[in-house]
Amino acid sequence: MNLDTLIPVAPNPNIPVISPGDTVKVSIKIVEGERVRTQMFQGVVIRVRKGNINANFTVRRIAYGVGVERTFFLHSPSVEKVEVLRHGQVHRANLYYLRGLTAKKARIKERRPKEERKEK
Repeated sequence: MNLDTLIPVAPNPNIPVISPGDTVKVSIKIVEGERVRTQMFQGVVIRVRKGNINANFTVRRIAYGVGVERTFFLHSPSVEKVEVLRHGQVHRANLYYLRGLTAKKARIKERRPKEERKEK
């Protein structure tokens, strides 16, 4: 018996379609005792795992010279919204090679919209 048959899965409407290489800003609800606050996490999507209830994506950023990765579930109610800042042009599904790169080498080229590509 599958877990998704027992629990109805509804996709979070505040999460757009994201792909590896995108730079995103994720807003998460953090509960501290009785207080609930929103925390932002901005970085590059290095992995997107699709599936029913276990669908998730991993975001990586550099904080004070240390690489930080965080995984978010697509169907989680604690994810308030995801804002896509840039679409990256990559040729791989999992960008694990970014873990070994720093500074300019870790930058990802921005994907141009289809309208710009047709003009040239």
